[in-house]
Amino acid sequence: MRIAALGAGRMGRGIGHVFAYAGYEVDIIDFKPGARDLREAVTGEIAANLRLLAGLGVLNEAQQAAILKRIRVVGHADAAAALAKADVLFEGVTETLDAKRDAFARACAHLRPDAIIASTTSSMLADTLAEMVTHPGRFLNAHFLNPAYLIPLVEVSPARTTDENTFSKIKSLLESAGKVVVRCAPSPGFIVPRLQAAAMNEAARLVEEGVATPEDIDRAVRAGFGPRYTAMGLCEFIDYGGLDILYYASRSMAQALDAPRYEPPALIKRLMEEGKRGAREGQGLYDWRGRDLAAYQKDLLGRFVALFRDLKLLPPPR
Repeated sequence: MRIAALGAGRMGRGIGHVFAYAGYEVDIIDFKPGARDLREAVTGEIAANLRLLAGLGVLNEAQQAAILKRIRVVGHADAAAALAKADVLFEGVTETLDAKRDAFARACAHLRPDAIIASTTSSMLADTLAEMVTHPGRFLNAHFLNPAYLIPLVEVSPARTTDENTFSKIKSLLESAGKVVVRCAPSPGFIVPRLQAAAMNEAARLVEEGVATPEDIDRAVRAGFGPRYTAMGLCEFIDYGGLDILYYASRSMAQALDAPRYEPPALIKRLMEEGKRGAREGQGLYDWRGRDLAAYQKDLLGRFVALFRDLKLLPPPR
């Protein structure tokens, strides 16, 4: 399988790194002239990132050289031929509708009809972009998190017109490159950017209101908030603690801060009324029926211990 990344900016370079590292041949394509200068800039950045990883013991010099050999930087003159060979195209051009429309028009003129097209957009919906491509059943969004070569997560968002086989193929490809794939509907912010925006804005409000310094807020995140939601997800934590705790604490905070943004969503209220208050009742956001809760709690504690030990935040007994 041959991979192409359209756009030689940060995302295109990151995707080139990801798939070359995983053993695939990759063309990083840019329609701008000046291929030689572009080639030096792109390969130079990827080589620098590989050296950093090598310095951390992730790979050796021979592996670095092999990875770089799998990457070809393609300028305007050779773009058509590279697109014609591509099995999967990851688009990562500037985040404007005009730039996307132009890139898809050029790409679709040369891609095979069965070649998958995935946009790496962080702000545009798959349903909007699917209208810009020929054979829209082969199109979806695949949102990488920067640095793409390092962060495992990819949020895949099919359009209404996306064939299920397209999703299955892109999921298998990404997982073969070591990525963790989550599926989400076409919605502004996907999953992580939406959660991230809420958390970052709240951190800024804490500084603005004089509640804590930026340093103490970040210490709280590194020693508490962050590790907690690394060991267990947000929805898992809601069920583990109980939906009622979230419901009453959220309402209290909304009233105390006069901030409607803290009001719990209708889903939480409805589940509470149905008696589905989390792990202890057997149902919540997850279905806990049939789960061995004692074994689950032991596993959860093991996750926390391993994480805090790795972060050097687990004190020895005295």
